[in-house]
Amino acid sequence: MTNLRELRSIDEVRASDWNALDGASCPFLRHEFLAALEHTGCVGRGTGWTPAHLAAFDQDRLVAATPMYRKSHSWGEFVFDFGWAQAYERHGFAYYPKLVCAVPFSPVNNPRLLTAAGTHDPEQRLRLQRLLVHGLQERCADQSASSAHALFIHESECAVFQAQGWLLRHDVQFHWRNAGFASFDDFLETLRAEKRKKIRRERRRCEEAGITFETLYGRDLTPELLRFVYHVHERTFIQHGHEPYLNQAFFAELARTLGDALMVKLARQDGRPVAAAVFLWSDTALFGRYWGALDDFHSLHFEACYHQGIEFCIAKGLQRFEPGTQGEHKVMRGFTPASTWSAHYIADERFRDAIAAFLAREGIAVDASADQIAAHSHYRRPAPELPP
Repeated sequence: MTNLRELRSIDEVRASDWNALDGASCPFLRHEFLAALEHTGCVGRGTGWTPAHLAAFDQDRLVAATPMYRKSHSWGEFVFDFGWAQAYERHGFAYYPKLVCAVPFSPVNNPRLLTAAGTHDPEQRLRLQRLLVHGLQERCADQSASSAHALFIHESECAVFQAQGWLLRHDVQFHWRNAGFASFDDFLETLRAEKRKKIRRERRRCEEAGITFETLYGRDLTPELLRFVYHVHERTFIQHGHEPYLNQAFFAELARTLGDALMVKLARQDGRPVAAAVFLWSDTALFGRYWGALDDFHSLHFEACYHQGIEFCIAKGLQRFEPGTQGEHKVMRGFTPASTWSAHYIADERFRDAIAAFLAREGIAVDASADQIAAHSHYRRPAPELPP
């Protein structure tokens, strides 16, 4: 008999068991990443992110799970529901606490309903997914939560949530697709002439400034380099008026436990580190995350965060590159619109109906914007399709 259990810490299950679940090969879903957040205090007491992971066991064997947190705010999610919280408050209701099925501070598209590897029977997989979704809804009632939210889910999971009465929401990110390019120049040849020239000019400016790049993995990051990486990461947040969600200890633990899945592009000028871009990657995708520099260098952000990432994907044969949220400026550098999905369970039917109407209007605007961007492609021929 399969039973559900709520985990107050990811350490309540063995890393090998969690990582064996389908979908947990994504570095952000790995036990090591979620554990590093907890061990270093990025989530937990005082952060508004209380671990409450949902796990399904068949006797003692982990057969399904989803990363879940009890939230007392909406920061660090990248699927914005501040307006929903304000509507609750205006009507004298409490929107918090709420439950969030997501990876903190990481808008990465990946399955959220993780099931045991080797569950090839579609009916068995669907049964486990439904069990997790039902468990999320039950905990809303048991814990007096206003709602539950599954963020950046895989498109294949939409029907599972929708069948249980969850509302679907979609948005757009900009991803790069690898059409089997042999080199960066091979990729550039697919772009219109003015965009090729612009990218080459950006790259040339970095070269003329004497900037070179090193590709470093977790094992290569000495304490001194980790301090530098964190310093420039923190500087970027502060420049934008925010405190960073992550701390230096988190990066140090990732370097130790994730190893090669953590990758840093380190920029040097005259041998001195001047900037760093932090990535995580799997055998199919690269995920750009954190960036910072000691000073303002012309075009360095584009080179470190985008061009270097594309070169890495081509060299490793990765299918796609997700550089993060926002940024239509990515389109002129070869990134194309990609739909992202979230699912929302609103316990109160009155608010559910109002939010459903809002999402219908929002979806029309999102689709229109994506269509407009796609119609003005910077590719000379149709942009490469994302492999299935």
